[in-house]
Amino acid sequence: MNQAPVTKNFPVTDRVREALAVSLRSAQELIPEEDWLKKLARSEATGVPLRIKLGLDPTAPDIHIGHTVVLNKMRQLQDLGHTVIFLIGDFTTMIGDPSGRNTTRPPLTREQIEANAETYRAQAYKILDPSKTELRYNSEWSDPLGARGMIQLAARYTVARMMERDDFSKRFKENRSISVHEFLYPLMQGYDSVALKSDLELGGTDQKFNLLVGRHLQQEYGQEPQCILTMPLLEGLDGVDKMSKSKNNYIGITEDANSMFSKVMSISDVLMWRWYTLLSFQSEAQIAALKAEVEGGRNPRDAKVALAKEIAARFHSPAAAEAAEQDFVNRSRGGVPDDIAEVALTGAPLGIAQLLKQAGLAPSTSEANRLVDGGGVRVNSNVVSDKGLKLDAGSYVVQVGKRKFARVTLG
Repeated sequence: MNQAPVTKNFPVTDRVREALAVSLRSAQELIPEEDWLKKLARSEATGVPLRIKLGLDPTAPDIHIGHTVVLNKMRQLQDLGHTVIFLIGDFTTMIGDPSGRNTTRPPLTREQIEANAETYRAQAYKILDPSKTELRYNSEWSDPLGARGMIQLAARYTVARMMERDDFSKRFKENRSISVHEFLYPLMQGYDSVALKSDLELGGTDQKFNLLVGRHLQQEYGQEPQCILTMPLLEGLDGVDKMSKSKNNYIGITEDANSMFSKVMSISDVLMWRWYTLLSFQSEAQIAALKAEVEGGRNPRDAKVALAKEIAARFHSPAAAEAAEQDFVNRSRGGVPDDIAEVALTGAPLGIAQLLKQAGLAPSTSEANRLVDGGGVRVNSNVVSDKGLKLDAGSYVVQVGKRKFARVTLG
């Protein structure tokens, strides 16, 4: 059983209100907020920490800082004294999560899952405190469930409710394939909450349906239902699309400190505050004070340097962050001068050679291709190696050689 029933009233103290504010910071949605407040009040009164769950399927061997938005929230709640459960979905990965997809996702092999899980664990501990983190694998309870248990679990959810899910309903209407095993994914993710007796489950906005299934199944098994907290998706370096390797607008958490620092320095001043909100461990009051200073005349570059150092230090060390700042200064202020030219172009998607020519960074497309071949072209601090690269609409910091720069807005 969970703790004392959430229906019992416990005093809502200032500490409880502060914990609620931490929970809500940058969150997309908290369901239901009233129940979470009651859970926080109960925990404060009884001294029993709440169980907060985040499940990640090791579908790929790497994580970028966009993925860390939810992990950052876990760390904030961990610092309040609650029990954080980092759940690696080694069982659910074999099913394949169909969330947000128009086609079936092919399951990975056991060998791929194990290799990816190893890197996920190491990367998560760059943010979470390992000594205060409960690390679990959902194969612990999913494998022993067996065929009988799976059938009994499936009996607790209807097909009609499953078809309310956007990706399933769209594929059904478009006569696209939906495999029966895909229905098992939200059921198994929901059963994780039953097995772990979670009080709160976190996820991205695209996971809302799965999180609600967990809440339903806990009620089916006689448990107090978890609350759910969804976090927004982080925009990438271009400030337009969500962070993605396919968009070339990302910062990988295994990148070197110098690359991290220079990439943060390449983002716009507007995007910087969004990143502060979703990525920084500074308090909202500290961020608000810094923003007020910038609005009062302080150079926004100072705030961007502070953010770049915080991110580089988090994934490396304070010394590495200091060295990255010095490297940035030594390379002509990090390769992004204060007086960088602003260029507006149309015709997206636009090939890199045409972009360089039209932005005045190369005299011709043939010279632009030569520069790419020589490794002398960077987009958002990433070296361009493909002459066939086409950039979608967005904002990009483009560098040619050591001293030619332009912030290109492509429409």
